[in-house]
Amino acid sequence: MSSEEIRLAAGTADVTVQPGNGCRLGSLRVDGVELLRQGERYGSFPMVPWCGRTREGRFRNGGIRHQLPVNSPPHAIHGTARDAAWKTARVSATEAVFTHDLTDPWPYPGRVTQVVELTEDALTLRLAIETYGDSFPAQAGWHPWFNRHLGDGRNGDDGVRVAFDAAWQEQRGDDHLPTGTRVDPTPSPWDDCFGMPDGVNVTLTWPGTLELTVASREQWVVVYDEPAEAVCVEPQTGPPDGLNTLPRLVTPVDPLETATTWSWRRL
Repeated sequence: MSSEEIRLAAGTADVTVQPGNGCRLGSLRVDGVELLRQGERYGSFPMVPWCGRTREGRFRNGGIRHQLPVNSPPHAIHGTARDAAWKTARVSATEAVFTHDLTDPWPYPGRVTQVVELTEDALTLRLAIETYGDSFPAQAGWHPWFNRHLGDGRNGDDGVRVAFDAAWQEQRGDDHLPTGTRVDPTPSPWDDCFGMPDGVNVTLTWPGTLELTVASREQWVVVYDEPAEAVCVEPQTGPPDGLNTLPRLVTPVDPLETATTWSWRRL
C-alpha cells in the first residue's frame, strides 16, 4: 500500500486523499479540527462497485450468476475499490481526480473515477463508473467515519447529534440485510438504510463547534451510529444488496454517476 497523500486546502479547511489506500480521505480538518476518525481502515472511503452487503456475495447479471469473495461472512461488503490502489490523474490546489480500473474479483472490466473538490465551506465528492465492455449492475457511495467527539469528550461534550427526516426505513433482518419491507424510522442506535425521495440530507451537529450537512441527490443513506468513537452517514445509489434487489445497469452509453456534498458552518 502506497503511503502517498494528496493534500487540498481552501481557506481554513484541508483534506488529504490516500490513492494507494482505496482512494479514501485520510483527513478532513476545519480550523485545524479533525472531523474524520483516524486509521487506515477509517477516514472516508468510496464504496464501489457495490455498497454495503451483497447477500452471500452472489448476484446475477441477466442469466449469468457471479460469486464475489465473502469478506464479511456470510456476505460481501463495501465493494472492491477500497482495497485497491488508485491512480492520480490530476491535482490542483483545491481539486483532485483519481481513477481505478475494475479487475478481478469484480467480473466486469470498467473504470471508476473519483473527483474530490474542496472550498472554504464544503467538500464535494463525485464518483463515476464506466464499462469497458458488457453492461453490468453496480452501485456507488461513500462510507465516512465522522468523529463522535471533536474534543476530548470532557467538559460536557456529549458528542455529535445526528438529525434527518426520512420517509422510510428499510426493515433490517437478522442477517443485516433489508427484508424488502419499509417501516417508519426507528430511534437510534442504527445500522440501517433510510429512504429520502427528495435527496439525502443529514445534519451532524457538534454543539458549540460545528454543523455539517451531508447531502446528495440520491435517495438512499445508511446511518451507522453504534460505535463509541464515530458516526457513519453513507449516501449511496441504492440499498444494501441492491445488486440483487434494485440493479442499476452501467452500459457503454450510460455510466453510473453520483455525488455528495458535505457543507459546514461554525457554531
